[in-house]
Amino acid sequence: MGLLDQILNSVSNSDQQGSTGQLATILSTVQQLGDGYGADPSTVQTALSVVGNHVRSALQQKQATEGFEQAQSLVNQYSGTYPNSQAVDALFGSHQVQQIVQTITQRTGFDAGMIQEMLPVLVPLVLNLLQTGSNSQNPQQGSNPVLNSFLDADKDGDIDIADAMGMAGRFLSQ
Repeated sequence: MGLLDQILNSVSNSDQQGSTGQLATILSTVQQLGDGYGADPSTVQTALSVVGNHVRSALQQKQATEGFEQAQSLVNQYSGTYPNSQAVDALFGSHQVQQIVQTITQRTGFDAGMIQEMLPVLVPLVLNLLQTGSNSQNPQQGSNPVLNSFLDADKDGDIDIADAMGMAGRFLSQ
């Protein structure tokens, strides 16, 4: 089952945190971010996709070295829709941040300074999307199928946050 399927299942499962309101807030934040920088939402989603790939690598490393619970803990602690530079610092070193900025610059044409300003919003948004699968009663306990799907390296590795966001937007419009 794909990432979007897991997200949509979490929305309909009262034992998980996901809700249509949470998805709508994430999508609205992407729209507002684009508006604030004069960029169209699809370009912001491209940036979000690049960030998502790097978040996945960082969380996979955390899971491999410290266990799934630590990866889930990072998701719970730093997910949100507001700027949080601590989220960036918790997942990435300065070299990784520069690599992310460079990749986004190449794929979107955004100025590097603009991307530096956007990262503290983009990283918590990706984590917020992953938090939809957390247990609604005790987020640190139990399985998070959204995070599991995101981290599953046995699949083709092509997990695209931008595609999931686009499909979630279409789902909410129905």
